[in-house]
Amino acid sequence: MGKGTTSFGLKNSKTHCLCKRCGLRTYHIQKKRCASCGYPSARLRSYNWAEKSFRRRGIGCGRMRYMKKVIKANTRRQVEALANGPHKKVKTRWNRKKLENARKQRDGAKKTSEKK
Repeated sequence: MGKGTTSFGLKNSKTHCLCKRCGLRTYHIQKKRCASCGYPSARLRSYNWAEKSFRRRGIGCGRMRYMKKVIKANTRRQVEALANGPHKKVKTRWNRKKLENARKQRDGAKKTSEKK
């Protein structure tokens, strides 16, 4: 048997299966280790020479089942805030009276200091 077509027919066993953590078909069955994320180690596998792999794993890659809800809730809150306008202190009668009294006291203090 040669090295070519006939020998490739024998290569039908799987070395990798799906990884529990990253979901890719990179978990080595015999080594019991994921080639992509490094499962079962606690730390996520990453190397500085593989810049593209960081981009593939970041937020926004995949379904984002939880983050989708968070983003929608935040945008909804922002839209409501813009519709309601900026939060202002409600001017009640009591607040107006308090402001008027403060102004009178201030004006009275200025007049007494001017007379001296």
